[in-house]
Amino acid sequence: MIKDIRRFFCRHLRKFRFLPSKFYAKIHYEYFSGQPLDLENPQDFNAKIEWYKVFFRPKILNTLVDKYEVRDFINDTIGSEYLNDIYGVYDTVDDIDFNDLPDKFVIKATHSSGHNIIVTDKSSIDEAKVRKKLKKWLKVNQYYRMGQEWAYKDVTPRYIIEKFLKEDDKTSLVDYKYYCFNGEPIFIDVHLDREEDHKQGCFDLDFQLLPFGKSKSYKSISSDLKKPTNLDEMTRLARILAIDLPFVRVDFYSVNGRTVFGEMTFYPSDARKKFYPEEYNKVIGDYLTLPQLNNNNDVITSIQEIVYSKNP
Repeated sequence: MIKDIRRFFCRHLRKFRFLPSKFYAKIHYEYFSGQPLDLENPQDFNAKIEWYKVFFRPKILNTLVDKYEVRDFINDTIGSEYLNDIYGVYDTVDDIDFNDLPDKFVIKATHSSGHNIIVTDKSSIDEAKVRKKLKKWLKVNQYYRMGQEWAYKDVTPRYIIEKFLKEDDKTSLVDYKYYCFNGEPIFIDVHLDREEDHKQGCFDLDFQLLPFGKSKSYKSISSDLKKPTNLDEMTRLARILAIDLPFVRVDFYSVNGRTVFGEMTFYPSDARKKFYPEEYNKVIGDYLTLPQLNNNNDVITSIQEIVYSKNP
């Protein structure tokens, strides 16, 4: 009974995303996990991601989650050859001239997650509806839309239009999402057939299927998935991009053997979805060693401030 009452209040309170971050993180975590959150000693993966939202706030994160600004970072660290081509970045819908675009392209919001439009035949789209949807995107603040994902809070709302990518033998791209802990890739969360029959599986760095998955809402990868020829390259690049960060997920595509950077994120699934079986939430959480705060419990505002406890 008490648990039901707490969940009832959490369900309503989580709508008030302007609440203080420490308080909001506890509401958000308890609503989705069913357990209280101890911010002073988080244990499982999602509990530590909630801590990350509250206490880990170097300004570089604002750049790394911005789908346009991150391009300069990628160029400076691993090279522009790993970037997808873009047709432009736009501040308003009116800046977009569809007549100048090719028949196939992808529109993304630079400041949020999941706001994408994949166009495979420009002649078949309803331009008025697309523009209406895009205008709504500019009103979205990811920090307040989701569970106070701090890295998105000050990202400038814009659109970026990218080249449409496709592998020769597949109907949709395969996502290779590297979970990196303390600068080291540990496993790969792989997603395929997103448009037709979404499946997911977790693989080690030798591309062997692991005994856990990311959320029961996805179908599991049950058939043999061919190891990408550029797996070692993607792993090497993920390691470079993850350096100095306690946790980051680095996403790549493999397009006919070519490595293409996707994005970097710090709050997978907004800390809502659990790994399964249940025990792996703690196992994976153990990989994430959170940095120490100072005695005033201030937030960490630069990479240089990161200090790890000798007894994590």
